[in-house]
Amino acid sequence: MSLLESDHRYKYLDAFITLFVVVLVISNIIAGKFFAIGTLRISAAQILFPLTYIFGDIFTEVYGYSASRRAIWYGFFASFLLAGLSYLAVIIPPAPEYTDQAAFATIFKQTGRIVASSLLAYWCGEFANSFTLAKLKLITSGKYLWTRTIGSTVVGQAVDTSVVMFAAFYGTRPVGVIFKLIVSGYVIKVVYETLMTPVTYAIVNLLKRTEGVDHFDRRTNFNPFATEETPVSQPLDR
Repeated sequence: MSLLESDHRYKYLDAFITLFVVVLVISNIIAGKFFAIGTLRISAAQILFPLTYIFGDIFTEVYGYSASRRAIWYGFFASFLLAGLSYLAVIIPPAPEYTDQAAFATIFKQTGRIVASSLLAYWCGEFANSFTLAKLKLITSGKYLWTRTIGSTVVGQAVDTSVVMFAAFYGTRPVGVIFKLIVSGYVIKVVYETLMTPVTYAIVNLLKRTEGVDHFDRRTNFNPFATEETPVSQPLDR
């Protein structure tokens, strides 16, 4: 099945992919706002962005790696489009009566390096997350879902956080500062998603029952650029 095609075998896959992309785009928009929790400084995006990894767990666990791959690419292109159109909207000269150009630019103008770093980190982290979960599902024979949701988060968020911090700040910030940013961001994301494990359990179990599918990636092509997939699903009454 092509990455651009809808899979009509499932009732809720397209809806969840759409929601995934919406959450990702909103996270990108609100990322510039920081708030304080004690001595920590946290981006508003961290309220929502970790949810994208939970979505990735759901896609891979229920529908398989190919569904997650399709969602990741949709999210990548949506983020790229947001960055490009935001930049264009900022540089277009405003009308004489438009008085909010400075505020608009503050919110939407991002440096090319930050955008590229975010896109690269998202791409690497999401694929690492889905690949890890798919492999762990085979290793555990579909048991112990918590080992997969937490294990894939540990790997995916490590890749995502490390890539974005080094790609965005290497050469402009001391390496020690970058490592501190990585550690603090990583711990927050992993704790967040670990606490969300019961929610992930509930959604996964509901979808498996409703869709009547429990996918095992036994003969899956894990190439991120593959466009065709042969589904290998396991009935629920195994």
